[in-house]
Amino acid sequence: MSSSLYRLGRAMAAARWKVAAVWAVLMIAVGGLAVGLGGAFSTEFQIPGTDAQRGIDQLSTRFPEMSGTAGEVVFVAEDGTTVDDHEARIQRVMEQIGDVEGVEVSSDPFDEDAPGTRNDDDTALMAQFQMKGQVGEYPESSVEQITDIVADGGETGLEAHVGGQFLQSSEIPFGAGEIIGLVIALIILAVVFRSLVPAVIPIVTAITGVGISLMAVMALAAGIDIPSVTTSLGAMLGLAVGIDYALFILSRHRDQLSRGDDVRESVGAAIATSGSAVIFAGLTVIVALVGLFVTGIPFLTVMGVAAAGTVAMSVVVALTLLPAIMGILGERLRPRRVRRLMAGNGGVLPEEEIARHDAPKRGIGLTWVRLVTRVPALTIIVVVLGIGAVAIPAKDLALALPDLGTEQPGTDARDTYDLVSETFGPGYNGPLLVTADIINTSDPLAAVDSLEKDIEALPHVEAIQIATPNRGADLAVVAVIPEGGPTDDSTKELVADLRDHAAGWEDELGVSDVIVTGATAVGIDITAKLSGALIPFAIFVVGFSLILLALVFRSVWVPIKASLGYLLSVGAAFGVTAMVFEYGWFNGPLNVSVNGPVVAFMPIMVMGVLFGLAMDYEMFLVTRMREEFVHSGDARRSIERGFTGSAPVVVAAALIMTAVFAGFVTAGWFMLQPIAIGLAVGVLVDAFVVRMTLVPAVLALLGRHAWWLPRWLDRIMPTVDVEGEGLAAVLEHRRWTAEHGEAALRLQDAVAPLIGARGELGPLTGSVLPGRLLVVRSAGAPARDTFLALAAGRAVPSTGVLAVHDRLAPDDLGAIQSRVHHLAAGADVASRLGEVSGRHLDQRLVVLEDATDLERAIESDPDAVAARIDALLDAGVTILVGAEGEDAVPIEHHLHDVLRDPGRLLALTVRPRPDGPGRDTGPGTHRPDASAPAAEGALA
Repeated sequence: MSSSLYRLGRAMAAARWKVAAVWAVLMIAVGGLAVGLGGAFSTEFQIPGTDAQRGIDQLSTRFPEMSGTAGEVVFVAEDGTTVDDHEARIQRVMEQIGDVEGVEVSSDPFDEDAPGTRNDDDTALMAQFQMKGQVGEYPESSVEQITDIVADGGETGLEAHVGGQFLQSSEIPFGAGEIIGLVIALIILAVVFRSLVPAVIPIVTAITGVGISLMAVMALAAGIDIPSVTTSLGAMLGLAVGIDYALFILSRHRDQLSRGDDVRESVGAAIATSGSAVIFAGLTVIVALVGLFVTGIPFLTVMGVAAAGTVAMSVVVALTLLPAIMGILGERLRPRRVRRLMAGNGGVLPEEEIARHDAPKRGIGLTWVRLVTRVPALTIIVVVLGIGAVAIPAKDLALALPDLGTEQPGTDARDTYDLVSETFGPGYNGPLLVTADIINTSDPLAAVDSLEKDIEALPHVEAIQIATPNRGADLAVVAVIPEGGPTDDSTKELVADLRDHAAGWEDELGVSDVIVTGATAVGIDITAKLSGALIPFAIFVVGFSLILLALVFRSVWVPIKASLGYLLSVGAAFGVTAMVFEYGWFNGPLNVSVNGPVVAFMPIMVMGVLFGLAMDYEMFLVTRMREEFVHSGDARRSIERGFTGSAPVVVAAALIMTAVFAGFVTAGWFMLQPIAIGLAVGVLVDAFVVRMTLVPAVLALLGRHAWWLPRWLDRIMPTVDVEGEGLAAVLEHRRWTAEHGEAALRLQDAVAPLIGARGELGPLTGSVLPGRLLVVRSAGAPARDTFLALAAGRAVPSTGVLAVHDRLAPDDLGAIQSRVHHLAAGADVASRLGEVSGRHLDQRLVVLEDATDLERAIESDPDAVAARIDALLDAGVTILVGAEGEDAVPIEHHLHDVLRDPGRLLALTVRPRPDGPGRDTGPGTHRPDASAPAAEGALA
């Protein structure tokens, strides 16, 4: 992958202005699509299949007057009057509301059949109205009209307050907090780069990625129900990872420029190395977010996929737009001091400056890692006990879906919610609906009365607000006012009690399909479903991390340590969240306006996102340590060198992440605040306590055993290049090509296991120039088949270099195979050679397995076949033909006679290396006779 990324980086830098223009056009196009489609976000949370949701769906078809979004007006009489003294004014207000577009029904609170709710002294009256459908299905202007009507609805001695679910907004809440977070990120970047110009680049790329992603989500919202919180969540994650991914790549580019590297070469190398790591990091976050599907909750899956799309866009921007910007700025990104030194030295950085740059640097990082690894067992104990203490409050973390009581104080929704709780009781803010099918009863009204009395007798029931059949007298609805609020435990107990009695009521009263529903019941069901999904999701995440890190680090203990550290970070995040929202700590500075249960999907969302970020930090730190250990074999020294080489970037990335997340905390939106706090704390703890303190201590304690992996497992596990290790081979091949010229096929000390036999082929060293025809001879098929498979990209060497033109195995096997025309034994050679056409023929190879097929084609039509071969060779196509025998074979003589330039005919004899050392006869290039010379460029 690193070779492909290297070419991608160079290409983006070369076509920098075109790339920037494409991104600008894309942003405009997606923005136009979003505005044109006019999608609206949903404020409703649904889980199809639950009892409460089934009841809501049933009401929408059989009792539409009670299925829409509810609203309420609370009238408060003052100056010693009662609400009856203001009857005419109150009725007029409700009539005006009923005339507003989108209102299904507006009740008269003085109607004897369906009176409004009064307090004990008749100084307060609550009147209800119902909108048509859910939020977003009725005009937004209707909300403003109703609000204005109520605002003007008071009179002397009468106040009017509007509230209810219809005030919930699907608007995207952004404020000064997010801007402050970005400013802090810019300051951190300026400190890291010691310059303002490179500091702005990650901000620009992150905003670009987030902007396009959010506009795409807005466009999709026109046809898909997307929760409104999705946009804020996507913006928060997109900004954080977008800035960090650009930081990783840009810091590598600046470091290489400080060594005097060419700008375009540096861009390619930065994308090949840090870009590989960014792809891996992005994939971990994407998999964790998409993995939310294991919960079986549709709206959460949509949120996860949308957020994953934003992260994916951030990765694409980092790999395309970022290198284009680096190419545009060019030398301006090189530190001034280095520019002056190069200008005074003929455009080359003096060797002593390169040596000074590469020399190990002492600093706080080295001091810290030596401190935490001096007595590693003590460090581990202190960290585990400390995080454990912080995580203890997590046991008190309560979950629920937010109601209007979580809105900001001073808003109509929150003020009316508080007024209802104080005046009538908390249960009036979260009524339950009990529906029953009464079509088979002989006396529907009697059945409704009996059901009402039975429900009213249950514990935790404050009152029955209404009990009535629908217009068709086939469905009964009982509105139950619980004693507690929507998120109180007593309300959850009441819902469970009602459902436990449902079967008994069906038998006793002759009704059927008794369902407990309503917004409060839906919230309780969703919370229970989300709580039940935590353990399966945790198993998925931890299991995935074990497999992923085992592949990356080729170790057993490193993945276990990383996964346990992740769980510690999650515990700390949950613990601090409980401190803030359950205990009320730090509410003022964090702009938290309500204490109580946090949004139900907070734990699972924090677990998913934090997993990806934790694995990022683990990879950036530990990968460098592993590289040092592989090169030196010194476990302690590898920890120190790896830590000091990667810690500064990780520190900056973690601080930027925290600043962005903290910016969303201060926005005051309760739906997002717990998630933002959990992520901010989780990132801080994971980066600074777990990865930069606990991890070095554990590795120091394990020593060399930290990198142990059973041999059988090492053999079957694929190799994953996440730090661009293959770049060295790419650069070496470029240097070789610059010195020797382009080769169609190049092998350098390549050894490969034989196909169809025991033993190996190799080591093979040599090259074939483009436009040559090479006859590959061997006494047995295994050696010949293995060589041809290597050339065709169907096999890879176990050691050494295999390059087909500018593509190297194993990174570019797909590209190699796409350039090779493979003719299996028995193929119609004349016909297949005629199919080799198109552009860039000088990059193509033709691999013909059996020389006898070519002999038959030449014997059948020697002139046409020879002309076609000559044309292909003239165009730069390289042809390899397999032949049986170690000496000259008949096909060589035929080709020598028919080819226009016999000098392009080469021959190579390959012999297998039997099992065991010291028995390799090696491949040879032979001159079978004067008609088939071994021309320059043949393998030797």
